[in-house]
Order: sequence, then C-alpha cells, then structure tokens
Amino acid sequence: MLSEPERRSALLRRTANGDQQAFAELYDLVASEVFGLIRKVLRDPAQSQEVAQEVMVEVWRSAARFDPERGNARTWIMTIAHRRAVDRVRTEQSYRDRSERHARLEVVDRNRPENQLDPAERQAVRGAVATLTPLQRQSIDLAYYGGCTQSEIAELLQVPLGTVKTRIRDGLIRLRDQLGEVR
Repeated sequence: MLSEPERRSALLRRTANGDQQAFAELYDLVASEVFGLIRKVLRDPAQSQEVAQEVMVEVWRSAARFDPERGNARTWIMTIAHRRAVDRVRTEQSYRDRSERHARLEVVDRNRPENQLDPAERQAVRGAVATLTPLQRQSIDLAYYGGCTQSEIAELLQVPLGTVKTRIRDGLIRLRDQLGEVR
C-alpha cells in the first residue's frame, strides 16, 4: 500500500498522462486543503472557491511539469494554490488603488470654482490654464481643487515628490505671469 505522499505523486503522474479518474481521485484528496489555504489568504469564500477551481484546472493542465525529484505532489499543488491566491490579492489591491486614484481625480473636476468668476475673469483664467502643460495642470488641479497634499499627489500620479513640487511651482509661476499680463 502506498503512503499518502506516494499516492498523490502517482495520481499526479497519471493525471499528466490524461487519466481523468486519477485526477478525480487527486481532486478529492487535495481540494479541501487547497481551498483552506486559499481561504486563509483571501478570506472571501466566493473568491476562494473561484481561485481553488483555477488551481485545480492548472494542476490538470500542468501535471506533466511535476517533478518528484524536486518535491512531493502536495507541496507542488499547494505552491500553485498559494501563488494564485497571492496573485488574486495583488490584483484586487491594484484595482482598489486604481479606483481610488480615479475617484480622487473625479473630485477635482467637480470642485472647480470657475462659476464664482465673472465671464471676463473666467476667460482669462482659462487662457492662462491653457498655457500649462498637462502635467502641470493635473498637479495643480489635485493640489488646489482636489485638496491633496504634494505627497498624496506623488502617490496618486506615481511620480517622485520632487517632480510634483517642480510641476506645481512652474505651473504657478506660469499662471502668475499669464494673469499678471491680463490685469
């Protein structure tokens, strides 16, 4: 009789040869453990089930890459599961970060005080703002209309803090020069 690790390795080798029955047995042996590991990482049961299914599909497709000389089948499968779970966490975090950045940029657009100016002043400001580079305009918008600190702007735009400071300073100088000529 085979030990549990030997049985898993044998089932994985048979799975590599396309044996569906071997895969079904392997699935029954490892699926709950795979789900448990993923659940610890993700905490969300629905996402954990989804990732566990992805892992088992990957095990089916890549079983031929399993090398018993480099480790046992359980470790190989659990490594796939852990990597998939971590990838999902990173994907979710990246999505949240992007969503937060977009939300902050939308706030800037809604908070424009241009309606408080008379038409001549509004036209002068728009003309002065048009002379800014897009990067200067974005940095100034975030600082003055979005209420962001320079450090927050650097994080939102994923640029060095010094770059943000330079963009804002140069943009304000350009605005002062442009608006000074109008008055």
